[in-house]
Amino acid sequence: MSIKRAACIAGIYEHPTRNAPDKSLAQLHAEVAKGALEDAGLSKDDVDGYFCAGDAPGMGPISMVDYLGLKPRHVDSTDVGGSSYLLHVSHAAQAIAAGKCNVALVTLAGKPRSEGMATGTAPRIVPPAVPDAQFEQPYAPTIANMYAMVAMRHMHEFGTTSEQLAWIKVAASHHAQHNPHALLRNVVTVEEVVNSPLVASPLHRLDCCVITDGGGAIIVTRPEIAKGLKKPVVNVLGAGESPKHTDGGRIDLSYTGIEAAGRRAWEEAGVKPADMKYASFYDSFTITVLKQIEDLGFCAKGQGGKFVADGNLISGVGKLPFNTDGGGLCSNHPANRGGLTKVLEAVRQLRGEAHPAVQVKNCDLALAAGPGGVYGVGHSHCTVIFERED
Repeated sequence: MSIKRAACIAGIYEHPTRNAPDKSLAQLHAEVAKGALEDAGLSKDDVDGYFCAGDAPGMGPISMVDYLGLKPRHVDSTDVGGSSYLLHVSHAAQAIAAGKCNVALVTLAGKPRSEGMATGTAPRIVPPAVPDAQFEQPYAPTIANMYAMVAMRHMHEFGTTSEQLAWIKVAASHHAQHNPHALLRNVVTVEEVVNSPLVASPLHRLDCCVITDGGGAIIVTRPEIAKGLKKPVVNVLGAGESPKHTDGGRIDLSYTGIEAAGRRAWEEAGVKPADMKYASFYDSFTITVLKQIEDLGFCAKGQGGKFVADGNLISGVGKLPFNTDGGGLCSNHPANRGGLTKVLEAVRQLRGEAHPAVQVKNCDLALAAGPGGVYGVGHSHCTVIFERED
């Protein structure tokens, strides 16, 4: 069963807060749900499908449908970390195509900033029951040093430099200056990135994403419903998902799960990388973006450093505008999960609702992509391709 044009994105909302000590987690979920429904011109009574992940409090959909006052006939609590919400869009499209629901709501919310989480630098605790815990825990890994190893390997194999990685942050900052809700709005230079403190060699502080409270929501509907609403129609054109694990210790850092996920998405959508007008990439670290660009086929393996350099990711300047809201590197990374906000900016671009300074001209094809879990160990990737229907 193909989901090509089987469902549409009818509503989106991103919570404006980046620090919410006065709000509960459930409240944030409710506020973003309300915002997305209002954006679509629908009510909670129209929702018959609900999707959430491990960030939702209590027993996920069981607790949240009660709190939100929903009466769904289809629920999905797939949780693969930060890419969960990309999978949710794909799964919602599948459910709609199968007749399981007509209007699906996807929500995300979290409070790592107000709760003082040391997300990337505290040792990653893996429960003893997890099969690979015995191989990981003795080294007390942190998220930052695992991504640093990926960056170091890329530098070793292909000659990638810290200056080239820095261009990814520079591009994000050029976009974030136009986002009034972005946590970091100052434009930075390559020199400022490489001279910021080292967190885990070779990654510097400015190679790392922000930690924020907040959240977002997406409404996915049948095409006939979307066409009767007030917003431009954005079709789900194709999607692919793929886990990648340690393979029993035979770890290969040269590629990510997006290689397979992207291939499946391109095939279903019937388009290729050169057709994309805009791309949202999960940007937990600068190296995360570079790896996705290569593995999705925007450039040859090992050429990512050259591809991102000299402003090639800056809207209005380069060939591949990315994360025009500032992304996780500058704007927002709610719940330490960046997949959902990538969909939001892709939809804004396709609707023509991005800030005028970063809006891509004639944007009719866009993608959102990202991993959940951690590069270097187990992660799951998802790529979703969207089109604007004229």
